[in-house]
Amino acid sequence: MNENPFNNTANAFSLKSDKDLKKAHFIFSSMSKPWLVNLGSKATMLALKWHLPVKGIIQDTVFQQFCGGTTDEECMPLVGKMFEKGVSSILDYSVEGKEDEADFDAVVGKKLTLIHMASENNALPFEVVKPTGIGRFYIWQKITENQVLTPEEQAEWERIYNRVDLLCKTAVDNDISLLFDGEETWMQDAADELIGEMMQKYNHGKAYIYNTVQCYRHDRLEYIMELYEHAKAHNYIVGAKIVRGAYMEKERNRAAQKDYPSPICESKEATDEMFNNVMHFILDRLDVVKLCIGTHNELSTLNAMEVLTTKEIEPNTKDVWFGQLYGMSDNLTFNLAALGHNTFKILPFGPIEDVMPYLIRRAQENTSVAGQTGRELTLIKQEMKRRGIS
Repeated sequence: MNENPFNNTANAFSLKSDKDLKKAHFIFSSMSKPWLVNLGSKATMLALKWHLPVKGIIQDTVFQQFCGGTTDEECMPLVGKMFEKGVSSILDYSVEGKEDEADFDAVVGKKLTLIHMASENNALPFEVVKPTGIGRFYIWQKITENQVLTPEEQAEWERIYNRVDLLCKTAVDNDISLLFDGEETWMQDAADELIGEMMQKYNHGKAYIYNTVQCYRHDRLEYIMELYEHAKAHNYIVGAKIVRGAYMEKERNRAAQKDYPSPICESKEATDEMFNNVMHFILDRLDVVKLCIGTHNELSTLNAMEVLTTKEIEPNTKDVWFGQLYGMSDNLTFNLAALGHNTFKILPFGPIEDVMPYLIRRAQENTSVAGQTGRELTLIKQEMKRRGIS
């Protein structure tokens, strides 16, 4: 694989009009300035809080770049266009920060609707669930820390358990796979345990239930090895979505404040090594572990492609999927699809004010991930030049 297939900008931006491309150039240029991202994030949240008329501006810029719409129906034309290029979608109802039972039940109701929708549309092979979107962070944390629950908290945990089980059963009944997001370490053990239980219960014949493995944690190879051994011993399939991770600064700050060893790899190089080690471990064991590679990193993606070629595994194997967030790394997603690999975009949607925390994270991620914004801008400029856009 001598020539980098991810430099093909005609494939990467085939769905973007000249106007879309100019807008993307403006957005990523703005994101290259951390001070502007921080100022803009704070100003936007204040403007929404004060009900100032900013929704139109948000919708026409960052929202349009990183989200599919305000409702699932609004997302469907885009889902169809991407699927024509061989790219599947995961509709992600990206409402965060809710804390009461009615909100959690509403999210579950929405997810059930999306699972049924997906069962009728080949472009939607997965649905995604954030554990703290269906139950209080505090309860997940108490269980992770082995604290005793009060009777009320125990009843709350049982409701969380039942929500997870209902979502998993519905996914299986509708032949849809369910990806559970990874979150902060101080609540994650409870999620790992519960999702592992659901894998053992439901993952027979196919990986219906996937857990997310955040590889910036230095214990994740050990975790996936233990999960593999348990699955082999108990005759079920593991679903693993591997990512580098989303809460690095928060993790390090908390470890420093509470004076415990940081759970995060000590460097970017160590994180890359952990990601690649976990990926290779799974690629050698696809009979037991099915893999979603969630990365914007070209080298890891090329590496995975080379392993598949070496092992003479067809690009379109259902054992391996590649995924990126909508609005980022189109050069990976669309070029992988053009080469016959299974690819998806995670397509967030929801009311603008509720999706803002997600959008702010995306903006901050693009300023903090070394080279991410620069790479996006370079490719956009390359395509603008190819099209003769000034």
